[in-house]
Amino acid sequence: MPGREQLAVKVAGLITGVALAATIGSCSSAPPSAEQVLRIGAIPDQNPEKLNRLYGSLSDELSDSLNVAVRYVPVSNYAAAVSAFRSGSLDLVWFGGLTGVQARLQTPGAMVLAQRDIDAEFTSVFIANGASGLRPITSADQLVQLKGRRLAFGSESSTSGRLMPQYFLGENGVTMADLAGGGPGFSGSHDATIALVESGAYEVGALNEQVWRSNVDEGRMDPDKVAVIWRTPPYVDYHWVARPDLDARFGEGFTDRVQRSLLSLTPATERGALVLELFGAKRFIPAQDEAYAKIEAVGRQLGKIR
Repeated sequence: MPGREQLAVKVAGLITGVALAATIGSCSSAPPSAEQVLRIGAIPDQNPEKLNRLYGSLSDELSDSLNVAVRYVPVSNYAAAVSAFRSGSLDLVWFGGLTGVQARLQTPGAMVLAQRDIDAEFTSVFIANGASGLRPITSADQLVQLKGRRLAFGSESSTSGRLMPQYFLGENGVTMADLAGGGPGFSGSHDATIALVESGAYEVGALNEQVWRSNVDEGRMDPDKVAVIWRTPPYVDYHWVARPDLDARFGEGFTDRVQRSLLSLTPATERGALVLELFGAKRFIPAQDEAYAKIEAVGRQLGKIR
């Protein structure tokens, strides 16, 4: 009997040990909780395939450099990116100038971290369908030629595809009521604007110059059917914005670490080179809230910020 009791004790001990080991193993291998995942997002300004490739690669890069799980969360439109950032569904978002201002106004304490080297002096282009008869515009006062034309912007909240092009039109005597149909059309994205103008559905379109150049370089448009007729003066545009609670969730100094990770992206590594190429930039540089004061002023002027 004593032998059986000793055996029972040993078996019970082994079972307890196995259960404890299994519990520890399951804890260590469990996926991170929602609070442990850095959720990044971006305004959907280009086709989803390119965005998934870009932000998937960036997520991997940030995960390695920050030693946290990073997940790209797509959104359906520009307003959804602002809303998801405000609600906390997104932690770090690549905004355009206007949406970044909107997001910071709606999320007190949010911080601008970085922009691309090309964003400090960004430009939009006006493109025209070859059959429109429009020719390159050599001075801004010639924009009056666009009165009575069918013109497409991108998203209604796009800085480079709507806000600044509309501002420059207004500064040179062209109101939205002057356009064919009494107002512009909205394609939803820069790629779509190119497609609409190339097809002839619209005579003129306004979009982000970096996206235009990318489409040209990749041979995704027919230069015999659509061409640039005017380039805007420069303005400040895209930037990374972080929620104010990142340090509380991930530890003191985490927001600074995120900024350093973005600024340290380099074409010297294979993945860094891919990310920067997809962003159309050579590097990221620091950015500050005050740089977007004019964007805010224009946004208020055109009724996009109230």
